[in-house]
Amino acid sequence: MTQTPSAFVIGSIRIKDADKWAQYHASVPATLAIWQGEILLRGRRARLLSGDTSHTDTVVIRFPDAAAAEGWYRSAAYAALIPLREEAAEVLLVSYEE
Repeated sequence: MTQTPSAFVIGSIRIKDADKWAQYHASVPATLAIWQGEILLRGRRARLLSGDTSHTDTVVIRFPDAAAAEGWYRSAAYAALIPLREEAAEVLLVSYEE
């Protein structure tokens, strides 16, 4: 029996407007439920160990599979938050499969 690999969305973030980021940050979890998305980490960089980046924050979200990750990102609920996200921060989102 083969199991579908989990998918992860990892966000690298540089906050531009803390108040707008707080609004966005608080709104995202409600968009994840239907896609069975689970936030594993929301963290602030402690120390840069290698390389160079202006991103200070990271989010890691687990989904049951790649289709769920894609569905969440393309959903109307999440799409409605994208303008706020773009005002609040520079965000690089990448989807990965296990």
